[in-house]
Amino acid sequence: MATGNMRFLVLGGTGSIGYAFAQELLRHQERVTLLVRNRQKAQKLFGPCPTLQLVEGDAQNRDLLKKLGADATHIFHGINYPYEKWQGNMERVTQNVLEAAAINKATIFFPGNIYNFGLIPVITETTPQAPTTKKGAIRVKLEQMLRQATDRGECRIINLRMPDFWGPNVMNEGIAPVFRGALAGKPMPWLYRNDIPHQLVYTPDAAKVFYKLAKQPQLPAYVEYNYAGEVVPSIKKWQAQIAEIAGTKPQHKLYPGWLFKLMGLFSAGMREISEMGYLWQHTILLNDEKLHQVLPGLQRTSMQQAIAETLQWHRESLEFGI
Repeated sequence: MATGNMRFLVLGGTGSIGYAFAQELLRHQERVTLLVRNRQKAQKLFGPCPTLQLVEGDAQNRDLLKKLGADATHIFHGINYPYEKWQGNMERVTQNVLEAAAINKATIFFPGNIYNFGLIPVITETTPQAPTTKKGAIRVKLEQMLRQATDRGECRIINLRMPDFWGPNVMNEGIAPVFRGALAGKPMPWLYRNDIPHQLVYTPDAAKVFYKLAKQPQLPAYVEYNYAGEVVPSIKKWQAQIAEIAGTKPQHKLYPGWLFKLMGLFSAGMREISEMGYLWQHTILLNDEKLHQVLPGLQRTSMQQAIAETLQWHRESLEFGI
């Protein structure tokens, strides 16, 4: 059931983690406003729901965001851009979110990632941030903006740091082709290395964590937690499990690092992926002991069930043209 007078504004709700969080809120009958650039796409994704309001627009529209923020107690900052468009866009949209949150001193949910740290084998909440890439530096700047806003008493922040996302409606080029390849009996691609342990988080599980943290009493104005998800022994073994559940024979396809360097000569997007290559060449792990102290009963969806749910979502999305 809905929790009191909480009113949620979700930005990026047709994307990966934003979609999962919006679905979690709607399951609890919370009042949710979704700011979307494509209303028709959102209607296909969510269907009719009595507690959901769709507003068409862009989070770069500062006045619109402040208007929506005036009625929100919680704002989910799930806005993302292609790598090559991060510079400038991410800072501007985050400033807009902060100004919208300041109206009601709302709580901002921020999905953090591991780019802030460079190549560090294990990351805790006290690990010094030392980015080695342009996008890592941008992430550090965004989190500094969030922390400074709480220092000024303008809002509250829940920063949940996570590894790679996967799950229903995770449509990025690293994840969606794995599941669609498995369904079609075609090669399942990956980057750099598929033979080392890799940490992944199932988006519906992350959404549950965000919602549980929203209901926690007396959290500090700025809180940061790692959510580790699950470590698979290798992407190759994980893909084989996906294919088995899909009822097909696993086929693997590995894109080598030199290919991105070569393509980066002609494509800004490929240059950005090449810069982040260390993420796929090494095992980097988040430690989430701090989160489990706050949420001691936290459970993950079993890998078998999570894969089955994601495959079913892709079957249906292909059928309905999502």
